[in-house]
Amino acid sequence: MNYILTLERRWNKPTYVIGNLYDNNGNLICNTLEDTDRMLDWHMTKETIKDIKIFGKTAIPTGTYEITYTYSPKFKCNMPLLNNVKGYVGVRIHPGNVPEDTEGCVLVGKNNVKGKVTQSRATFMKLNDIIKQHIKSGEKVFIIIKRRY
Repeated sequence: MNYILTLERRWNKPTYVIGNLYDNNGNLICNTLEDTDRMLDWHMTKETIKDIKIFGKTAIPTGTYEITYTYSPKFKCNMPLLNNVKGYVGVRIHPGNVPEDTEGCVLVGKNNVKGKVTQSRATFMKLNDIIKQHIKSGEKVFIIIKRRY
């Protein structure tokens, strides 16, 4: 059996996009913060993505990605990694509060301040435990990223 997370991008702004992250049953887990959505899609070629992408300022393409749990040299701990993201390397789900805290990664928290997420560390720990539990039980974990605007 697979565990599916769904990230719905809801509010796209010039420097960031705010979304909602839902669990396998459609329950809201938290809000997300990513770099602005430049309308990249997993159907695009890697070359097209690289032509549109602005490094450190562009959300990853919409699509479905398997999440594995691996060591991050940057954060010096194990954390969720989104696999096979065209035109990107090392895309993770991690704590952070503002668009400058991400280079294509998904930040998690509560969007109660415009353009930011708060309570990010606590939210990340909760989500990290959920992902880790499902992977340890032998399930594959996926995230579906889509737009709702």
